Amino acid sequence: MGKASSFFECQHCGYASAKWLGKCPDCGSWNSFVEERRTAPPPSGFAQGARKRGGITRLAEVSAETSPRLPTGDAEFDRVLGGGIVPGSLVLVGGEPGAGKSTLLLQIAHNLRDRGERVLYVSGEESSQQIRLRADRIEPSRPDDAPPPAGDILVQAESSLESILAAIGEADPSVAVIDSVQTTFSEALDSSPGSMGQVRYVAGRLLNLAKECGMAVFLIGHVTKDGAIAGPKALEHIVDAVLYFEGERHQNHRIIRAVKNRFGAANEVGIFEMTSRGLVPVRNPSSIFLPDKETVVPGSAVACAVEGTRPLLVEVQALVVATQYATARRVATGVDYNRISVLVAIMEKRLGIHMNGCDIYVNAAGGLEIDEPGADLGIFSAIFSSLRNRAPDPGTVLVGELSLSGEVRPVSQAQLRVREAAAMGFARCILPAGNLPLAEPPGGIRLLPIRTVEGLSDLLFP
Repeated sequence: MGKASSFFECQHCGYASAKWLGKCPDCGSWNSFVEERRTAPPPSGFAQGARKRGGITRLAEVSAETSPRLPTGDAEFDRVLGGGIVPGSLVLVGGEPGAGKSTLLLQIAHNLRDRGERVLYVSGEESSQQIRLRADRIEPSRPDDAPPPAGDILVQAESSLESILAAIGEADPSVAVIDSVQTTFSEALDSSPGSMGQVRYVAGRLLNLAKECGMAVFLIGHVTKDGAIAGPKALEHIVDAVLYFEGERHQNHRIIRAVKNRFGAANEVGIFEMTSRGLVPVRNPSSIFLPDKETVVPGSAVACAVEGTRPLLVEVQALVVATQYATARRVATGVDYNRISVLVAIMEKRLGIHMNGCDIYVNAAGGLEIDEPGADLGIFSAIFSSLRNRAPDPGTVLVGELSLSGEVRPVSQAQLRVREAAAMGFARCILPAGNLPLAEPPGGIRLLPIRTVEGLSDLLFP
């Protein structure tokens, strides 16, 4: 039996202290220290085996053959993962309550079962009967002449890590889902479930097991009031991929973003629609965020942002009104607040427009978070349109990054953006002159080059 130790640990960043502190000196959070008592267990056979396998190997002698990915049967989810599930990977899926994390992974479990994979679904929050009720709701009805599935999903209502590891050793699944990592605890630690020590220990044990057995493990994680995954950055460093659910809770669509992915492109997104039968992939995501072309109003512009490898056309809405207070307000929803301040400063300096007496409200339609510089020109045009109270041409898409000098800088993947705009029926595309000529100019759309913001008015209001 190892020696027991006691210390205090911040539940936000993992900072450890010998005594309790009211404010964390590392992350600055208040009342986040919790006492942790840990008894170091003796080295187990599992750990000893891991040490034996960790010998030194020449890089040239390592086999370059990669294991084939497991397709999930969901094109959007495969896109976010980078092409499918990598055997031996540990994936963390986080989101707000009710976003659809458990529903989506149960759907993926059904798809994998139909493909002959052995799936174990472990829930520490629901009973087996509750999992069955949700499965009956989301599983599509089968025709009478359809062949039965190759197997069935294995379920377990358990929170103890030791019991879960024993069940995995008995069932030998190819994919395991743990719902959730905050409710799972190990008997080797005296701390409560969901604490920093428990979350890191549970994730570490599951990571070692996944690498040893070649089994893919999905961890469902809760989020804090700030929107970050509870138990945090320490947990995100352990896993191979981190997927976040985004989107307004009052709307039907959900956005899954790959914040971290060791086996694919980071910042890749998948878009789903929440229905009574679960999450359904959206075939044409740009149509969700586009305005009605029949109703054109001032303060609305269409920008093209690239999320991962996917171009998305999104409507940017702006409202500029005279302020009633001594200090003008700047409100941004779905757009970086600091970026709005920079764009307004460019407008004041380069166009000679004084904005100190104006309240500015900017919103990205559909609940999409825009953090790409290529959408600067679209945001700038929406603010400028609202200020002039003139509606831009409804068939115009804007692409471009703005520098502090007012220059419209070239953007990456311009060909992909223009092709998406042409596919959605837009007739005009205002883009940086540095991106022309394009390698393959798409037909049906007119390309309007722009060099500085001084020439925007003539192009935006033809």
